[in-house]
Amino acid sequence: MKLTDLLPLETWKALEEEIFARSGLQSSVFDVDGFRITDTKHWANRLCPVIKADDRGQTYICAVAHMNLAAIARRTKEPEIGECDAGLSKMVVPIFYGDEFLGAAGGCGLRLDEGEVDTFMLNKLLDLPEERTRALSDDIASMSTAQMKELADFIKDWLDQHIPEAK
Repeated sequence: MKLTDLLPLETWKALEEEIFARSGLQSSVFDVDGFRITDTKHWANRLCPVIKADDRGQTYICAVAHMNLAAIARRTKEPEIGECDAGLSKMVVPIFYGDEFLGAAGGCGLRLDEGEVDTFMLNKLLDLPEERTRALSDDIASMSTAQMKELADFIKDWLDQHIPEAK
């Protein structure tokens, strides 16, 4: 079973739009393999598009963070909050239909609490000059862990309302 067997793509897009409107996070719904199911793009900051435009950034920062947090969320059946290696927030809420894991919904791209962007790591991995990284990240907003938990609760409630068999 796939996410689009449960709800039409437009409904999943509406969830992404609502997550972004509530939080400013780059919101996404992912399938069981970690691939986004929509093409919705609302960047949370100016740095993330630069990271994702580089295959190394997408592979070694974005995908790793998602797969690690999604694996924990899948195992625990609870939302998971953390950071990517660039130092930005990442939150995933697992999507189950009965006992079957179908994917995750969540968002990323703001500083978590008072975290900092790892300019040194971005320089080493992506050859991104630290000055440019600082310029792209100087206005990235932060979101508290408590706010992230509230957003995760909203997503869980949304899933419960739209997919009664969701766990």
